[in-house]
Amino acid sequence: MPRPELTGATTWRKSSYSNQDGGNCVEVADGFAGVVPVRDSKAPYRGTLQPPSASWTAFVKAVRSGQLDG
Repeated sequence: MPRPELTGATTWRKSSYSNQDGGNCVEVADGFAGVVPVRDSKAPYRGTLQPPSASWTAFVKAVRSGQLDG
């Protein structure tokens, strides 16, 4: 699957789990068919990860349920 052009991603949402003091900050953009663009809000120029939507959904569910806790 080709990666979508993200120049139209004008709205990025910061994760509610992000550190509000400037620490670990993850942002996602909505509205892209089949993928969820993810980036580091402190360094957006470094690019994005673009996991398939189904994979991102499974990851978020695992985080919320505590399955990934150390």
